[in-house]
Amino acid sequence: MQHSVIDANDLQILILIAISLLVSPYIAKFLRLPISATEMLLGSILAYFALLPKSELFNLVSNIGFCYLMFMAGMEVNLKSFFSMKKSLAKRSFIYISSLYILSSLLTYFMGLSYIFIIIFPVMSVGLLSMLFKDFGKNSYWLNTAMIVATLAEVISIILLTIVGTALKQGINVLDIFINLLYLFSFLCFCLLAFKLLRVLFWWYPQIKNILMPIEDNNEKDIRLCISVFILITATMFVLKLDVALGSFIAGSFVATFFNHKADLEKKLSSFAYGLLIPVFFIYTGSTFNLSLLTDINLIKNTIFIVLAMIGIRLLSSLAFYDKFSLKQGLLFALSHSMPLTLLVATATLSYNAKLIDTQLYSALILSALFEAILVMSLIKLINSK
Repeated sequence: MQHSVIDANDLQILILIAISLLVSPYIAKFLRLPISATEMLLGSILAYFALLPKSELFNLVSNIGFCYLMFMAGMEVNLKSFFSMKKSLAKRSFIYISSLYILSSLLTYFMGLSYIFIIIFPVMSVGLLSMLFKDFGKNSYWLNTAMIVATLAEVISIILLTIVGTALKQGINVLDIFINLLYLFSFLCFCLLAFKLLRVLFWWYPQIKNILMPIEDNNEKDIRLCISVFILITATMFVLKLDVALGSFIAGSFVATFFNHKADLEKKLSSFAYGLLIPVFFIYTGSTFNLSLLTDINLIKNTIFIVLAMIGIRLLSSLAFYDKFSLKQGLLFALSHSMPLTLLVATATLSYNAKLIDTQLYSALILSALFEAILVMSLIKLINSK
């Protein structure tokens, strides 16, 4: 019988991941850092000493971890409350998001930056934001509001990135851009229609929920159903050539909306996610940054400017909720939107490949994504403890 031989590089990466998974909670506690930031630091350090060679398998597992992170983020959003959003909240959300893009446009114009920064500064992702529910719980008003607003902002960011990404491809014309947007719009409309139909179906026949996901179950039907929904929607996004992260997020929202009768479902899903897949994503993301670049003064200056700009426009825009939050909650709300790790890395890569930014700005954006995750997470914990 022939046995498959594991590549030496993959075996080395596997061992280092196992060690990182084991020691990262203790290092995070010692350094008083978020565990996700600690895992990114470990990835950077291991890559700096050339201990993490390039591996397609490592990259693949990292991408799966990212998709699962977005799936878990979607699990925090119940679409019933999302579509029944009060008009006052919808109005304030629109003012907040519009302010982000207006301030970003002004800053880009007066600083003489590439116009791609109009999209870069307001970019938002709910990936790391969802991890705050572990510390603050699901009954935190400011955090629930932040999640709803961030979801709207992320969809807008993804739509803009879809337009820009398609427009920058060689040989792509206006018709191709229109077709991509049509696919995206059609997918979102289909999700809305499916939500309405399933809502009516489960209202008339509530027993279907228990058939698909019984309370007492020895065959893990609940996990099987969730993973199936996750894979099918993600595969659909691949076929339509749309953003996979958005599909993963919608899959999680679907599960949270229609199968919230299973109290332990999220705990069962998150145990595997935060124990393996998501840490691998953070370790891989950290490994993409070269620590030797930290000696470049101009890089550090650009990084500080980008971080301050992204946090600053969110602090100013959060005044749209001035009478809804206390000063402390307002700060936490703005900071929680200042960790667009995944989409910021994606936008930086897109801009660099299109030659809209040079190598130094690209490195500054990657460093900003890592630094924001560490700095903002730490600030949120510090402000919350006061």
